Amino acid sequence: MSQPKVTVLHGPNLNLLGVRQPDVYGYETLDDINNALRETAVMAGWDISCFQSNHEGELIDAIHAARLDGTLAIIMNPAAYTHTSIAILDALNAFEGKVIEVHISNVHKRESFRHHSYVSLRADGVIAGLGTQGYQAALDSILKSAD
Repeated sequence: MSQPKVTVLHGPNLNLLGVRQPDVYGYETLDDINNALRETAVMAGWDISCFQSNHEGELIDAIHAARLDGTLAIIMNPAAYTHTSIAILDALNAFEGKVIEVHISNVHKRESFRHHSYVSLRADGVIAGLGTQGYQAALDSILKSAD
């Protein structure tokens, strides 16, 4: 039997973590986040795939791939696409597993346009404002719900 799988998707500009607005997003890099998630997943006996793109279509393709490759859950930080992408919402609506939306900053304490999320209309859970630890909280939730 194959290992259960979780897919982590990072949206635009998250490749700049650690150097872009560290006062908002911290100093941890995307590699730091992915490596910590991989360590947790492997210890729990899960397979994990992490992917970042600045391109909406590539993120949608990754969601479509998750529908077909046995992925049980998606952790997604759609970044700016949170507030604009009906296409990502539509792709997530076609995914039958669990979806957890993650935001490093507390989007509700920021500009008003950041208060609306299309992804939240599909997400089973939303984590915002815990910094990069929000990713780990999302993964922990998925692992515990699968027990």
